[in-house]
Amino acid sequence: MPSIDLEAQLVNLASESTWFWSALVAARGLNLSSWCIGAGAVRNLVWDALHELRVPSALSDVDVAYFEASDLSSARDAEYRRCLTDAYPSMPWDVTNQAAVHQWFDATFGHTVAPLASLKDAVASWPEFATSVGLTLRWDDSIDVIAPYGLDDLFGMVVRRNPARVSVETYRKRVEQKQYPQRWPRVTIVPS
Repeated sequence: MPSIDLEAQLVNLASESTWFWSALVAARGLNLSSWCIGAGAVRNLVWDALHELRVPSALSDVDVAYFEASDLSSARDAEYRRCLTDAYPSMPWDVTNQAAVHQWFDATFGHTVAPLASLKDAVASWPEFATSVGLTLRWDDSIDVIAPYGLDDLFGMVVRRNPARVSVETYRKRVEQKQYPQRWPRVTIVPS
């Protein structure tokens, strides 16, 4: 039996989803050199499809992550968020320069982290392996996938802590807050 190409399956889901494709087009319009839509937006896209949900589940935000080491100001994030909201006001946008994460991480999560070197390094530091995935829409409408840990947890619907930056305590709080099994009954949570 031939193996399923999970990357092709993910690209297909993103291309066929009205809301996700619209988000990709809007984010591409920012003309950033290094960016992706990732984390929960990708997770919801895939897990909703695997659960055959007709209506997309609610998103707390659509994460647009970008990497620009020459300007670490939060004002730039806010400017990009305004541009996206103007283009697509029904989306709950969140825009974060991953090159600046080290500046606010301690105040938010209680421990310092080193600066990240690239967008791929940033995606590799996200809380769960299933959400350590980002998609970028190129100008030729092809989609690049950033998945430093692969796509097995995402398509296997496995929630597993990524120890790169997330403490066991933070992971447990996230699992409780996100209520994965209530939203997607076939999800497996790996205790940490």
